[in-house]
Amino acid sequence: MNAVECRDLIKAYGKLKAVNELSFDLEENKITGLIGRNGAGKTTLLKIIAGFLQKTAGEVKVFAENPFNNLTVSANTVFVDDNMAFPQSLRLGELLDEAAGFYGNWNMGLAKGALDYFSLNPRHYYHQLSKGMKSTFNVVVGLFARCSLTIFDEPTAGMDAGARKDFYRALLKDYLRHPRTIILSSHLLNEIEDILEDILLITEGKKLLHMPVPNLREYALGLRGKSYILEDMANSREIIHISNVGDGYAYLVVKNDITEQERYKARLVGVDITAVTAADLCVYLTSGKKGGIDDVFNKN
Repeated sequence: MNAVECRDLIKAYGKLKAVNELSFDLEENKITGLIGRNGAGKTTLLKIIAGFLQKTAGEVKVFAENPFNNLTVSANTVFVDDNMAFPQSLRLGELLDEAAGFYGNWNMGLAKGALDYFSLNPRHYYHQLSKGMKSTFNVVVGLFARCSLTIFDEPTAGMDAGARKDFYRALLKDYLRHPRTIILSSHLLNEIEDILEDILLITEGKKLLHMPVPNLREYALGLRGKSYILEDMANSREIIHISNVGDGYAYLVVKNDITEQERYKARLVGVDITAVTAADLCVYLTSGKKGGIDDVFNKN
């Protein structure tokens, strides 16, 4: 069963379409990475799914219902971002107590344990925390609410590398204990790739790719060799990225549809064929230009 279904979904602000005819399904009990550059439409899409924003056109279903102003969806969804608001009169420990009364699957033992691990004093007030510590408290609430739909929108803003690593590990461990549908939005795919099952890649509000992580890792190949040789090879291929690497050499990223015979011929003429990481591929696909920043310097 699908937890989220979108068909030709549009959210427009005047002439700008922040979400532009998006269609996809998210299966229940999977961790999906929503990947895209800043301004790609990730937050707008997530707020529509969470029921915070009304769509302009198309269709969106969460648990087979329209999420906008829907009590059933709200009761089974937690949305975590760096704009979470908590009552200023309550201390962190009191906020956990309130969460226990709101979220049916709340795990107080783990929440208090995480607070202690991250050195968050339950007697402190949320508004007095640093940006990184606020983000840490936010993810504690998001994790241990254990909602059927858990949405993390760039949740690690301000967190140091160690705290981010601990969060990703905690997310995976608790997901294995208590499976649910998790959407994790980020532009740092290299940090979260290992905990994701699927990736939904968007740019300018449009879907570029939606596939399992192992498939994405096999999606493209990198070719490095003399420029004139790669130009011949590129004539009949879908070019994802191309850049000059100096001394008459270039680097080309193409879709992985090269036959074994073609690989053999390429190696004979000195072309190196390498894998392309999922993180690099997403950068190339969303760059808007085939070349790299080095081209700016090579041309000037």
